[in-house]
Amino acid sequence: MTAMRYFTRQPIPWNRLARLEREVARQPAGALVTFRGIVRGDQHGPRRVRAIDYAAYPEMADAQLERLASEARARWALTHLQMLHRLGLVEAGQISVLILTAAGHRQAAYAASTFLIEQVKHQVPIWKRELYDDGTSRWVEEEGGEHAHV
Repeated sequence: MTAMRYFTRQPIPWNRLARLEREVARQPAGALVTFRGIVRGDQHGPRRVRAIDYAAYPEMADAQLERLASEARARWALTHLQMLHRLGLVEAGQISVLILTAAGHRQAAYAASTFLIEQVKHQVPIWKRELYDDGTSRWVEEEGGEHAHV
């Protein structure tokens, strides 16, 4: 299994997402949940986030994403599961992470989607550096001083 299964350096176009949702909807599922993480152009004092540069240890991250996907499939009766995360520079307004879960019933699709994004944020070695419109940047850290994931 290659890192490209879950990671891409290419933009995730909104029209590609719509096509993917239509394809998944053709499968025998009563619910399709799509989570899109979008880079926010947050204001930090006089400067605004213009992009986020995502970095990862792809071999380890890919293995952890595969483990999370397997766990989600084991816990919920999913008919479809897809995760895709951007690496590299992602401009404000662009999709940085995509999770699609489909199941016979909405509860399973929602539960799996929520589980996956929370686990990706806290377990997968993906780091982000905010780039500001004034040319400065900083690595984003979570409480406790660790680099933020997703």
